[in-house]
Amino acid sequence: MSGELDVAVVGAGIAGLSVAYALRRSGRRVRVYEAADAVGGRMRTERRDGYRIDTGAEMLSGRGYPATWRMIRRLGLTPADVPRIDGGLALWRNGKARRNAGRPLGLLTGAGMSVRGRLAMLRFGRELAAAPDPEHPERSALAGLTVADLAERYDPELAAAVLRPLVGGFFGALPDTFGAAPLVAHLAAVGDPTRWRTYAGGMDRMARELAGRVDVTTGTPVESVRAADGGVVLSVHDGEVRARAAVLAVPAPVAAALHPEAPADEAEYLAASTYAPMLRVAFLLDRPLRPTGSRAAAVLVRGTDNPHLAVLTVDHHKAIDRAPLGRGLVTAIASPAASRLLLSAPDCPVAALLAEQAERYVPGLAPAIRATVVHRFPYGLPECTPTALARREAFLRRPVRPVEYAGDWVLARPCSEGAVRSAELAVPRVLSMVDSPVVVGA
Repeated sequence: MSGELDVAVVGAGIAGLSVAYALRRSGRRVRVYEAADAVGGRMRTERRDGYRIDTGAEMLSGRGYPATWRMIRRLGLTPADVPRIDGGLALWRNGKARRNAGRPLGLLTGAGMSVRGRLAMLRFGRELAAAPDPEHPERSALAGLTVADLAERYDPELAAAVLRPLVGGFFGALPDTFGAAPLVAHLAAVGDPTRWRTYAGGMDRMARELAGRVDVTTGTPVESVRAADGGVVLSVHDGEVRARAAVLAVPAPVAAALHPEAPADEAEYLAASTYAPMLRVAFLLDRPLRPTGSRAAAVLVRGTDNPHLAVLTVDHHKAIDRAPLGRGLVTAIASPAASRLLLSAPDCPVAALLAEQAERYVPGLAPAIRATVVHRFPYGLPECTPTALARREAFLRRPVRPVEYAGDWVLARPCSEGAVRSAELAVPRVLSMVDSPVVVGA
């Protein structure tokens, strides 16, 4: 096909922008098509009245994110552009936010856990020491287990106080579906929460940097993608776009809908790569507040303590530029059950419910609220189920074709590192396609 583009990228999240940037650096004609009116996807930051509201991803890690740090250096960002988050992670227990959750120090101080719970944490630490390769969780002995299956090996307190809140709060998933191997691999890779970092100016910093160096068209939904005449044809709202290759850098269910003619080795993994929805409410405060007993940047809440709320992030502790001087910003992330129940509910009752729940942990929050912002993600994060892992090996072995994929679901690693790393895997496959006079594996 004599296409107008070498590569069309669908989706201006961090995966799609990373793909486009690498291909552009290789001298290829690339354009990114984004349905939303701004770039960033689940790493988008909304700016309102001096507040910077991270709508999805909250942080990255100083450890276990090698592809991300390669991109940071390539873009010329400095350490000041990726500051460390103060406060770390706390666990709410017995009426107080207990600091040092996820750290060795937490075993000494207790972090609100009983002696039995701390012993279970020590045992779980040994599990982390023998963790799966984060790029290949499907090859682990844990690949056939869910987090709920894994929890049965330990004291119930570990599941209630640590595993369930982690999976529900940071991945929006249910322990009965989320894969044990990806969770253990990710926790082992990132390590201590004191290594957490954020982007100065908002979590969309990298996305904005990348978007400034590639051709991006926002507000342009792609309706379908099909292979044709040695290339691809994209149907958009005002016609068709032809290219040698396309990269679908969107959630797996969206990719499956865009490319219904995908071969079996792709379609089966796409179908198995289910997503957990996520619902978040940002509270713009007239003063800085904090959870009782802690200056932590994030507080995990157990489902037994609150069926509606999974985690609170104190964004003005996370980074000083998230709220205007003298004000505060707190985000409530709904529990997996509440996210599913409230995803289609109107903003006002959703914000009122989560404000009422958050008040229990952040006294004085309700009267300090100046405004609320509700963010919904029908496709929050991939669940990385055992079924998906069982189909991943065939997906990875598929031949090069005109339609390629990128996203954290490709890596079975639900985080921004998974998205950036997926771009590194996609780019050489795309280049072999566009540089070849014959479509390989069509």
